Amino acid sequence: MTTYGLLLFDGVEELDFVGPWEVFTVSSLLRDDADAAVLITESTGPVRCSKGMRVLSDCTFTDHPALDVLLVPGGLGTRREVSNAALTGWIRDVDATWVTSVCTGALLLHEAGRARGKRVATHHSFEDELEARGDVTVVRDARYVVDGDIVTSQGVSAGIDMALWLVGRLHGRDHSRAVRRNIQYDPAPPYLADEPNSL
Repeated sequence: MTTYGLLLFDGVEELDFVGPWEVFTVSSLLRDDADAAVLITESTGPVRCSKGMRVLSDCTFTDHPALDVLLVPGGLGTRREVSNAALTGWIRDVDATWVTSVCTGALLLHEAGRARGKRVATHHSFEDELEARGDVTVVRDARYVVDGDIVTSQGVSAGIDMALWLVGRLHGRDHSRAVRRNIQYDPAPPYLADEPNSL
């Protein structure tokens, strides 16, 4: 059994956690519901996400199950939460085999110490700011970066790529391909042909 824990906080970017959540839960479904994915917050009560979605967590920092994977999403809320010693302390201390982030979630990993001395990815607009914090190497040309047991990804949709890589690492490449087919994840963005400087 694999237990995925997805951290939530006010101002979290919706797709940063919902995209990986979809990957993790479909992965479990294809494994006869062998795994669990839980949403974790500092305290009880709803979280208001970056674009207004309201979400209830399953558990808190004090009552969550043992985790195999921790996912730290990004969003504008990271700029506030980087000063929340309870949250960054929990990220620092929580026992998980894999620690992952999406977008500016890398800021929280850095503040918690888990990204120090590591190669990381983050949202393109945040790369310089993160690098300026020191003791981190920002990789600017990869959707996700694996450095030991730390896996970080660029913005929003890159978290889906990272999650698919992770379920492949945990349960095999064929399984990851089956998850991708199930969610029909085959990006083909429109309007790129006439855009000279696409991301």
